Order: sequence, then C-alpha cells, then structure tokens
Amino acid sequence: MTKGYELYGSEFSYFSGKVRAYLRYKRIPFSEIAPTRDLYRDVILARVGWPVVPVVVTPEDETWQDSSEIIDHFETRFPEGAVYPEGARQKFAALLIETWADEWLKLPAMHYRWKKNRDFAISEFGRMSRPDLDAAEQRVVGEERAKPFEGSLPVLGVTPAMGPAIEKSYEGLLGELDAHFTKHDFLFGTRPSIGDFGLYGPLYAHLYRDPASGEIMKRLAPKVAEWVQRMTTPPQPKGGTFLAHDEVPETLMPVLVRIVREYLPVLLKTAAALKAHVEAHPDLIAGKEPLPRAIGMHEFDLEGVRDKRAIFTFDLWMLQRPLDFLASLRGSEREAVLSMIKSAGGEQLADFPSYPRLTRRQFQLVVE
Repeated sequence: MTKGYELYGSEFSYFSGKVRAYLRYKRIPFSEIAPTRDLYRDVILARVGWPVVPVVVTPEDETWQDSSEIIDHFETRFPEGAVYPEGARQKFAALLIETWADEWLKLPAMHYRWKKNRDFAISEFGRMSRPDLDAAEQRVVGEERAKPFEGSLPVLGVTPAMGPAIEKSYEGLLGELDAHFTKHDFLFGTRPSIGDFGLYGPLYAHLYRDPASGEIMKRLAPKVAEWVQRMTTPPQPKGGTFLAHDEVPETLMPVLVRIVREYLPVLLKTAAALKAHVEAHPDLIAGKEPLPRAIGMHEFDLEGVRDKRAIFTFDLWMLQRPLDFLASLRGSEREAVLSMIKSAGGEQLADFPSYPRLTRRQFQLVVE
C-alpha cells in the first residue's frame, strides 16, 4: 500500500458521519477530503457517476460507496473490534435500528436543518463548495447548492402540516434514548454496534452539530449528547464489549416499539408498491435497468397526522439486511428474535411479504 484510505465526505453530511465514526472507532488510518465543486466533477462523478458522499477510495484505487457497504468492506479487512454483535437478538436489533436510522430519521434531520438551522446550513454548503470565495460569495453558492436538498422536503414527507408531528416524535425518541444512555454507553453495552453508527449519522451531522437542534438535544436529552460525544471520540477504540447473554436492554424496547409503530407500515406499503412496479416494468427484471429512487407517493401517519411522501426503493434494500439475518436463524436463536419482535409489536416483520430482491450494481439499485 502506497497511500491510505481517502474518505470524501463532510462534517454536515448524514452518512459521512456514520462512516467517519466507524473509522475512528476501528482506528483505520484515513484522510477526509471535503468535496469541492471541482472534486465532485473530477473524482466523485468520474468514479461513481452521480454526486454523492461518502465515497471511499482505497489504497488499491477501488471505489466504495454507500455507508453500509463501506463499513462491511472495512469489517472484512479489519475484523478486530467487530461492530456486528454475535448474539442473534442483538444483531437483529442492531440491523433494524441501522435501517430505520438511515432511512426514517431523515424526517427529523431534514426538518430541523431546513426549518430551524437554514442559515447555518446555507453557510456550510457555501463554505464546503467554494472555500476560495469570501463569505458573501459563499452565501450565493450555498443557496444554489442547497436547492436540491431543501427542495426534497415534500418528497420526504417533511411538510408544514407534518412539522409538529415530526417534532413530537423526535422529542419522544430523545426521551427514550436519554433513558437508555443513562444506563448504557452504547446501544448494547460498552462497544458501539452497527446500530450505533447508523443512529449517529442523523443525530450528529444534523441534530447535534446544527446549532438550533443541537441546543434542543443538549437541553432535552443530555445523555444522548454525551453518547454523541463518545461516538465522536471513542473511549475504547476497537474495544468494549456487548452485553452478555445476548441481552437487549429493556430501556431499548421503547425505541423498537417506535420503529415498528412509525416505520413498519411504510415498509409494508413500499414492498407492495415495489412488487407492483416491477411487474409493470419488465425491463427491471434481472437488473436490465436501474430502479428509480422513488416510485410514486403514498400516505403515511405520524403522531396522528396523515400526509403523503414518496415511496423510496432504497428502504427495501436496507431492510434485506435484518430480514436476511432473520431468515438465516434456526432453533432457539430464531425463537429468541421472534419473541423480541413480538414484544415490540412487530409480528409482521417475522412474516414480511415477499418483494423483488434488490442488489447494487455499479453504484445503482437494481432488481437482482
């Protein structure tokens, strides 16, 4: 190896935060490169084909993209301090939390960024994109760069009508996590899991680091803020332990109940929509064409409020991770996970309706 790993990402990027925290915990040498306008064109677009972070370039000149795939690649190369628990209950819960944190917590992350922290976000976009400009010129660039992100709010379901429900849900989650982190350093003990890294993405990059939402977290949930700090500067790199006897703490059950209540109905509707979409578009079969990011709109409910949002196909690729793990279990391990799922009200997860299997090819989502 003639050079280290290069992480193209930024401090205010949701998924860059997930990967960066993992690399720090594992003590994997890397350099982080903020993607300026020129680097997006010359590196990211040239390697991936579309503007996205995080992207990792390896010493062998391989390109890795997508936070979960990046972490899995690193886990193969650097197995010490594994972030996947060996216990069936803990591993399933960690994978489910990762899926939910990656995809569903975009609602509070984007709501608070663009409704409470907009000026800060615009400044950050301008500073990152054009560090060569002065503050006034960066502001103009930031406004332009932010348009796709701010414009995505209605598609995500982040609407004015849904705003109070998003805040109510998020503050409820903060209370549940604060109670858990009062007793535990991480989700499953003194070692961070893949679930912790998934959770860190939105809770650090948007909801802790952005000033207005950061004040809310520190005031309402100081133990969550302390967890963010532990994830940022891990006290035991490559160390710590998962709880013995495959214990999933009772303090974590309210979070699992919330996932089932808020997110499982969306996943079920998404699976049905994907099945119908693929049947209506034969070219998608066997990966002949990439899947669109969204396939129409559907209604969803949050805290008693109903609105519409896009049907996102990527959620189901992420869902395959916990579902595949569950399908691999037998005997007492499977029964233990099913009992936990039932306790959270998620029986439908155990018998999730079949949908076309998805994979990623050339950095795009396709039907396998």
